[in-house]
Amino acid sequence: MSADVSCRVAWSDDAPAIAAVQVRAWRSSYAGLLPAEVLAALEPDQIAEGWRASLAQPADARNRVLIALERNLVTGFAVTGPAGDPDRDPIADGEVTDLTVDPHKRNGGHGSRLMQAAVDTLKADRFSRAVTWLPAADDTTRAFLTAAGWGPDGAHRTLDLTGDGSVTVKQVRLHTDLG
Repeated sequence: MSADVSCRVAWSDDAPAIAAVQVRAWRSSYAGLLPAEVLAALEPDQIAEGWRASLAQPADARNRVLIALERNLVTGFAVTGPAGDPDRDPIADGEVTDLTVDPHKRNGGHGSRLMQAAVDTLKADRFSRAVTWLPAADDTTRAFLTAAGWGPDGAHRTLDLTGDGSVTVKQVRLHTDLG
């Protein structure tokens, strides 16, 4: 017997569920990297308001939020849109800016479904290439993306997560041809 699973474009009403998944995922993924008090202070209701606003009025018509569902439970989300890096062409190059699966629902195929939905969405929006950033030390996500046909393009950056240089994350960019 298999679960009733799917992906679809998110609606404004999905904002609280997306925020809840995001908070659980951040608390899991950033434990040991961000101070515990920062993670504990993440407020799902406040984050949901940000999601609700971005879903209601995206900055670009090609910005999309996709959600993975198990029945009516939001298990993850992906965000797609034009690539924002200065060395990318925002007409031809799309980006998956976020691919998050609830820590309690990982290894259930939700990430694969979301990535396929993200790629299909980028193709439908007429992008011919796609990029995504991931932490350089995230071997699990790198292996997942490499198995799906993504590869490093040589770009890297360091994100300052706190704004004061005390917590930084090195990232690498991966790309794929959507043709």
